[in-house]
Amino acid sequence: MSANLGCVIVAVDGSEESMYALRFALDNLKLRSPAPDSTETPGSFVILHVQPPPSIAAGLNPGAIPFGGPSDLEVPAFTAAIEAHQRRITEAILEHASEICGEKKVNVKIQVVIGDPKEKICEVADNLPADLLVMGSRSFGPIKRMFLGSVSNHCTNHAQCPVIIVKGKDPSS
Repeated sequence: MSANLGCVIVAVDGSEESMYALRFALDNLKLRSPAPDSTETPGSFVILHVQPPPSIAAGLNPGAIPFGGPSDLEVPAFTAAIEAHQRRITEAILEHASEICGEKKVNVKIQVVIGDPKEKICEVADNLPADLLVMGSRSFGPIKRMFLGSVSNHCTNHAQCPVIIVKGKDPSS
């Protein structure tokens, strides 16, 4: 693939499919490598992980407390526990991704954002701006995709850069 790629985002979520997409990108994409006398910056891979907000991660949208209690009550200890758990998950995902990248001699940056993966991946790709977005696909069937949505499908239709969807699972996971 082209050797003029300056910024390639690889979205990872810890799944075997996303780690396979990372390996695919590292093995098959050639980043920009400017001449020594050039002012052009070398290309880099951006490993992107999107953490869901604590309320989504817990699967909660707390309802009103019965009998007139406050309806917007947030339990700080519960939220803090969820956030700490999410940080541990994120650290494990990024550690695995870093190990995969360590096998190659490439320029890698890591970025973590919080929000809805569909929206945030496209937002980061647009803001950097990315030359290419690479992501795995979990290959949900039509019923699961209808209820859960497809992050890769959304990004294919909304990202302002080309998108490569890599099918398959990482055999080393």
